[in-house]
Amino acid sequence: QVQLVESGGGLVQPGGSLRLSCAASGFTSDYYAIGWFRQAPGKEREGVSCIDISHGSTYYTESVKGRFTISRDKAKNTVYLQMNSLKPEDTAVYYCAAPKAYGGSCTGLPYLYDYWGQGTQVTVSS
Repeated sequence: QVQLVESGGGLVQPGGSLRLSCAASGFTSDYYAIGWFRQAPGKEREGVSCIDISHGSTYYTESVKGRFTISRDKAKNTVYLQMNSLKPEDTAVYYCAAPKAYGGSCTGLPYLYDYWGQGTQVTVSS
């Protein structure tokens, strides 16, 4: 049974940094992907970034390129999202997720993901 647990959210001033963690369990091999998504009040869930656990290939949505970095630690079964130069518009609940059937190329499309964590709040405000 796949389980995903996020941590690391909080309140940060504009321009600050946070690192989110997604601890994964229940996978039987490295052939899977983890995506990070966010949802602000009144808005649809948005794909932020994802990583292929086996090969390390990544995807970023345009608005976070150059500011966010996704990485994985295979030994710890954990994926990280380092968020720098945070802006108020980054405020949202952030979720990590994984697809049940992984096709070898991760994407930022929420409907392709089946397993979801509980979410962690990120608030960027002065």
